[in-house]
Amino acid sequence: MSADTTAPQKKTFFKRKKSCPFSGPNGIAIDWKDVRTLGKFLSERGKMTPSRITNVSMKKQRELAKAIKRARFMALMPYVRAEGESRPERFDRSDRGDR
Repeated sequence: MSADTTAPQKKTFFKRKKSCPFSGPNGIAIDWKDVRTLGKFLSERGKMTPSRITNVSMKKQRELAKAIKRARFMALMPYVRAEGESRPERFDRSDRGDR
């Protein structure tokens, strides 16, 4: 009667620790003249991507927003992107996993 009838174990969910791409020793510098880096943190329509998606810390998100606004004011970046306009590389979110 002592048969091995244990229920199958559920897979535990592995939550990756979020890390800010601008913090730390290997962090990217936020510069309003670096349009390629700033463009990675914009949506297709030209809106700033929220920090909960890009994993940017609060302090660096404010700095990033200021840099994007300054680049827009200096006419390095558009305020709104047109439908057919090409866009720079998006922020790599491949490490997020399936939802």
